[in-house]
Amino acid sequence: MDPRLLDILVCPVCKGELIYKKVEQELVCKPCRLAYPVRDGIPVMLEAEARQIQEGEA
Repeated sequence: MDPRLLDILVCPVCKGELIYKKVEQELVCKPCRLAYPVRDGIPVMLEAEARQIQEGEA
């Protein structure tokens, strides 16, 4: 995933910072506890596509 893209992407729910998890292919928002999938190098920034993450996972 392009590092320049990571600099401008924010969580669509809270506009907070996202953390890229390369192995899981996800962008994680800690405050919202949501993980947005990255499919074929393209982030899917839809709340409906995000999965809830557990307390210790973020």
